[in-house]
Amino acid sequence: MKNIIVITGASSGFGLMTARALANAGHTVYASMRETTGRNAPQVAEIRKYAQERRVDFRAIELDVGSQDSVDAAIAKIVADNGRLDVIIHNAGHMVFGPAEAFTPEQLAELYDVNVLSTQRLNRAALPQLRKQHKGLVVWVSSSSSRGGTPPYLAPYFAAKAAMDSLAVSYAGELARWGIETSIIVPGAFTRGTNHFAHAGKPADTQREKEYAAGPNADLPNAALKGLAALEPPDADPATVGEAIVKVVDAPFGTRPFRVHIDPSQDGAEIVNGVADRVRAELLRRIGLGDVLKPTVSG
Repeated sequence: MKNIIVITGASSGFGLMTARALANAGHTVYASMRETTGRNAPQVAEIRKYAQERRVDFRAIELDVGSQDSVDAAIAKIVADNGRLDVIIHNAGHMVFGPAEAFTPEQLAELYDVNVLSTQRLNRAALPQLRKQHKGLVVWVSSSSSRGGTPPYLAPYFAAKAAMDSLAVSYAGELARWGIETSIIVPGAFTRGTNHFAHAGKPADTQREKEYAAGPNADLPNAALKGLAALEPPDADPATVGEAIVKVVDAPFGTRPFRVHIDPSQDGAEIVNGVADRVRAELLRRIGLGDVLKPTVSG
């Protein structure tokens, strides 16, 4: 079945890889990003070229996850063009690296906005259409950092991804009776193949950062990054994240997995999430809400 799909943060990295993979699989894919006529104009041109050469339905669309007006306009255009919207993929995110104390509260708020509030903006724009259809799929690109082993100097990012994951779990139960399915994708720490680490933000309080660099933690940054890279197998390929999402989207409605881990480094998130998800399911059954563990199929 051909789905109408929108994915956020699709100008590069996991987002672009996933968008291409979904388009190659025969879906209509809207790769959303901001500044489509400015900074990201080259990406828009590349998407257009890719679509023409591969003969796939792959389109760029202006969508700034930090603006409700922008998100609303993008979703309205997609629905107007196609008469429906089948899948929304929460992928937009940003990483920071440095001692937690050196980040200002304002920086943490900005990170939370990109990684968490962006999903709420998209949900508020798109879910009314999915609920009207009584069918749809919401895919959340989480991170193993939300529950796996957590090396230092990534605290603000880890906290934001954990918040997004928690929101995804709660939304799943609230959307199930509307016929809307949820899948949470959990990538591990791919240190190569994307610009995730290379483009990580830095602390604004450089003085605090210098204090940590000159103190007993001087070796922590390099040790953390070197250690993560050493855990990653040589054949680890970030494209497998997009491939996993294609499998989820292509699976029959009602059979899609609640959570999928793609973690070559095996940092432990799959074990912890497995326990947490079982506890959630057990509690829902105990309070008489076991039906929300799967989407209601209408008709």
